[in-house]
Amino acid sequence: MLNRWLNLPEWNIGIFSFLLNFVWEIQQMPFYQIPAEFSHSEMINNCTLATVGDIGISVAAFWAVAAIAKSRQWFHQPSRWQISGFILVGVVITLIFEALATGVLNKWQYSTLMPTLPFLGTGLLPLLQWALLPPIVIWFVKRQLSNVRRGRLSKIPT
Repeated sequence: MLNRWLNLPEWNIGIFSFLLNFVWEIQQMPFYQIPAEFSHSEMINNCTLATVGDIGISVAAFWAVAAIAKSRQWFHQPSRWQISGFILVGVVITLIFEALATGVLNKWQYSTLMPTLPFLGTGLLPLLQWALLPPIVIWFVKRQLSNVRRGRLSKIPT
């Protein structure tokens, strides 16, 4: 039962998204304004929370592509449009969240180091994150679950 659950593509998307995005979130901290009173643990907690959001975006992007491909197994031999769709969904969601968070919700602010898009004011690093990391996530998931597809482990539902 546990093995079957661990072989779900969504679980693996989430795990590899967490690992890659957490490192990215920590590394991009100098590009955000951080209140002077924030402790080290508060900054790590904020990065962890942002990473949980990144997992949600990744899983949503995965499901969007799976719905169009009519298969949750699309990552085994992803086409260019599937990888592009996975990236595009993440970029669109990120554009919306960044606009809300730095705008009306006032959740965070960019530091002067953050390059931004003209007119929108969206930070380029969060967008670069969604251009670079999703293909790596798919690569890891494909490698992790390649034995499942070959029937060496229990089959997963489509």
